[in-house]
Amino acid sequence: MDIVVGVSGGIAAYKSVQLVRLLIKAGHDVTVVLTEDALRFVGAPTWEAISRNPVTTSVHDDVARVRHVALGQGADLVVVAPATANTIARMAAGIADNLLGTTLLATTAPVLIAPAMHAEMWAHPATRANIRTLVERGVQLIGPDDGELAGGDSGPGRMSEPESIAQAALRLLAPQDLTGMRVAVSAGGTREPIDPVRYLGNRSSGRQGVAIARAAADRGAEVELVAAGVARDVLEAARHPRIGIRPVATAAELAAAMKDAASAADVVVMAAAVADYRPAQESPHKLTKEDGILERIELVENEDVLAALAAARAAGRAPQGQILVGFAAETLADPAARRDRARRKRERKGADLLAVNLADAEHGFERAENAVEIIGPEGSVVATAAGTKGEVATALWDAVAAVRG
Repeated sequence: MDIVVGVSGGIAAYKSVQLVRLLIKAGHDVTVVLTEDALRFVGAPTWEAISRNPVTTSVHDDVARVRHVALGQGADLVVVAPATANTIARMAAGIADNLLGTTLLATTAPVLIAPAMHAEMWAHPATRANIRTLVERGVQLIGPDDGELAGGDSGPGRMSEPESIAQAALRLLAPQDLTGMRVAVSAGGTREPIDPVRYLGNRSSGRQGVAIARAAADRGAEVELVAAGVARDVLEAARHPRIGIRPVATAAELAAAMKDAASAADVVVMAAAVADYRPAQESPHKLTKEDGILERIELVENEDVLAALAAARAAGRAPQGQILVGFAAETLADPAARRDRARRKRERKGADLLAVNLADAEHGFERAENAVEIIGPEGSVVATAAGTKGEVATALWDAVAAVRG
């Protein structure tokens, strides 16, 4: 899609170079529109090199194409980062005496702004009134953050990080193909208690499951997120009007919650890492070496949640046409071996799709990046994705949409 990134004259302009790079990496065509002041912070050659598009600040360039209007008309999204107090005021007043101003007035696309200014400027009644005006018009806002500002000051006014702005921008571009659907997603890793201070668990952070839930909500779905041992900061990304969060701890709790959520769900995604076994007994007090029990802990097998959900669907205890998606974390270095194991697992468990993800030093658990191959109903690889967990989530929902037809 075509994205216009407007850059106004603030020190945070240097961070927008990374924003442009992230949007291009996500597969979008990006045109940078600068104010004259923005060029004092980062020069035109940098913007042209990173965006691969020509850069100008003048409404008089490329007049034959009426560029000062065409950029806004052709945009699928306009992002202004940084949005200084001056630029925000000009937007609120509809001033269009530069290329950024005319582009903003000519567009009907969603507009996202990332304010950046000193704390006193952000708190000023004029700025607050201008922000209210823009929000009332439908302009989306991200930030500002509270942190270190130019000149050694600190407070609210710091531009959000490029990664956060890019994620917000990509959410605005998400298709609404899941509107009206109910989705159940599990995330995180279960914890099976040994005693009051110890448990059997795994390294899953829940980031991939949270990204899947967020992507579904961004595409219009009503989502029930069953979160097993997911840290509060990770769950922040799941804060959305269409996401309900149900925290659980053990495999048994997760199984109960997912069966309940799946009973009304059109799509179920089992992204959580569920412990295969649990201690046969949970000690009511902390076990010590003196007890001698820690040397040998008897384990019993947990229920296979994905297989149980497939059985419930087969028995008619789920909406007609429900799609089940499973995950399999593998460390096998050979891709063919990973795929073969994933095919067997998909068939054994009764899932429609199974995403096999490589779990190594760079990907998978506790990492920002992930890489998956999605195995379809005939055992073929129907989709692949590598990159951020948000990008993987997008690929997964695209695969689900293809299965639904």
